[in-house]
Amino acid sequence: MTEQKGLAPAAGLTWARMCKECGQGHEGQDSHLYDYQEEVDDELVCHICLQPLLQPMDTPCGHTYCLQCLSSFLRDQDFCPVDRQRLQLQQCRPSSLLVRNLLDKLTVLCPFYSECQQSMQRCELQPHLHNRCPAFRRLREEAERRKRPCWNELKGSKTEGESDTKSNPALTRTVNPCGPPEPGLVNPAFEEGEDEVPLRSSLVAEANVVELFRDEPEEDLGLRIVGGKDTPLGNIVIQEIVRDSVAARDAKLAPGDHILEANDVSLTSVLHGHAIAVLRRPCSVLRLTVMQEKGFKPRLEHHTQSSASPPGHPAHTLHNPGTVIQVTLVKRDRSEPLGIKLIRKSEEPGVFILDLLAGGLASKDGKLRNNDKVLAINGHDLRHGTPESAAQIIQASEVRVNFVVMRHLDTEEGGDMQSRGARRVPETQYFRRHSTFMKDPPGGFSSQEKTVSLKKEPRQSLGITIAGGRDCRSRLPVYITSVQPVGCLHRDGTIKPGDVLLSINGVDLTHLTYNEAVSSLKTQAALSAVTLRVIRTITEEEEEDGDAANKEEMDTLENPREDDINWSPLWTRWLGLPSHIHWCRDIVLLKTNNESWGFSIVGGYEESRGQQPFFIKTIVPGTPAHFDGRLKCGDEIVAVNGATTVGMNNSSLIPMLKLQKNKVTLTVVSWPGSLV
Repeated sequence: MTEQKGLAPAAGLTWARMCKECGQGHEGQDSHLYDYQEEVDDELVCHICLQPLLQPMDTPCGHTYCLQCLSSFLRDQDFCPVDRQRLQLQQCRPSSLLVRNLLDKLTVLCPFYSECQQSMQRCELQPHLHNRCPAFRRLREEAERRKRPCWNELKGSKTEGESDTKSNPALTRTVNPCGPPEPGLVNPAFEEGEDEVPLRSSLVAEANVVELFRDEPEEDLGLRIVGGKDTPLGNIVIQEIVRDSVAARDAKLAPGDHILEANDVSLTSVLHGHAIAVLRRPCSVLRLTVMQEKGFKPRLEHHTQSSASPPGHPAHTLHNPGTVIQVTLVKRDRSEPLGIKLIRKSEEPGVFILDLLAGGLASKDGKLRNNDKVLAINGHDLRHGTPESAAQIIQASEVRVNFVVMRHLDTEEGGDMQSRGARRVPETQYFRRHSTFMKDPPGGFSSQEKTVSLKKEPRQSLGITIAGGRDCRSRLPVYITSVQPVGCLHRDGTIKPGDVLLSINGVDLTHLTYNEAVSSLKTQAALSAVTLRVIRTITEEEEEDGDAANKEEMDTLENPREDDINWSPLWTRWLGLPSHIHWCRDIVLLKTNNESWGFSIVGGYEESRGQQPFFIKTIVPGTPAHFDGRLKCGDEIVAVNGATTVGMNNSSLIPMLKLQKNKVTLTVVSWPGSLV
């Protein structure tokens, strides 16, 4: 057993010199310092720093070290510190989840224990400091008060439309504990506000383990995935959860979650295709380690605390496309029904109020309305929930049931005169990209056109099946899903599944609906001579990767099984397509105060890859981008308020976003994530 020495409180420690993760004063490159309350087993101690492991890494020879300790050691040496066997950092792997959980559960004292008298598990120290520790909060407020006068001098008087409500200074926004931003990262979700309105109570993310149980080992999970080290996003991110799927029934995952591991296989720095292959491996139980944003529930708590509206006029915050409202229903006893019918909608995820039964508690209260979208009940996030899970939460509640709902603007104005169940949000307008938005694909991606000319019998089939079309949900171009052995194109061998159709016999197919494309293909295929033009994305990693196992893995992903009627290309197959094939849509976000827009972006100029497009990487719960619901992780931003982002770097895009006080129009291209 290793005895841990208590750390003396850092007398005179300033906010600038304090580590925002462990609360101690140390150099930025040094390991975090903790005051362990109990002795720690030697098996959990690093052999280099002789302290409990931080980000433990296992070597092939069976030893475990802190990631930072081992990295520093191997900069000068090329052997294991214990047995001196040859070693490189690339050979090491993160320790098992069991070891990391044991380390996270070690009990530590708050560095300000003399004032707050709190001890906790090591993994809980950072949330404690940022949300509950009075000494940490006091230092933060003192630092903010020192810098606030210069903001006020620059700002002058409040502009029209800004919130007049002054909040308690104790609730001032938490400083982002994640340290300096990554290169190329624009992060409007974590911008400082210009007044004392608290933007977020907490933006702390935490790693969780989620187990998904399949009825059949090869059953789809129902997740759409974006990202990978071969893309600007870097991480593997959940873009969307398919309704009624394994993941939807489990209800523990959400769009925006970053997948770190799948059945103990690390996905933190892998190619997109490899991650998809790992997630598609047949198994009855898939154990995912995910990093999840925990900003939603604290947002509700702040909303409750700051509410000053009189009874019958619930406080609300305007977010496009509607108003967020909190309603509390009080039952006479636990068994009293609320009189609410809940449904799902085909065009939008989540739970909606279909009807309020006459004479029921909700109807008498009068604050909930038909077509309200239920965001949360008693703090349980239902943005991607089901009516069944909502009913279970209501049944398990005591006498008070707290609803947070979103009401569309036209519902607010029209009230009950609106027809029940009518669609409240107009269809998004898609349009062909203007020439001012022309740009190159992300670094590492390009496209290759292929032309096939063949002579055939007039009645002989081309032997291809297609999908997509500008009337499909994602407004995709028409692409090939299979090449049948009976057709003439199969013998030629040039056309492959995933190829995007450009034209047939000179007839443009890039802007047709599915039915229009089918009709054109049938008409032209009836001729004896056919010339078909297609295009497909190619990547540098594909061309450079000579590993036979990886090539076999990618071939399996790119070639659908005969019984796979829902096959679609990987997300990366869309990224290299030229701009004239992209279709854009405008998303207008609104807000009524100086809070952030609620999304982070990667892209801009990168030294290794040059100019990169800007992609949405994170959408923060409880923000305008989250409540709007249309932005997705992996979306590409091509213009802001009509101004192209081509050629922009962070220093030009950040001010543009900051200048938009209450409204911003984002022009985006959205490709569907890879389905697993």
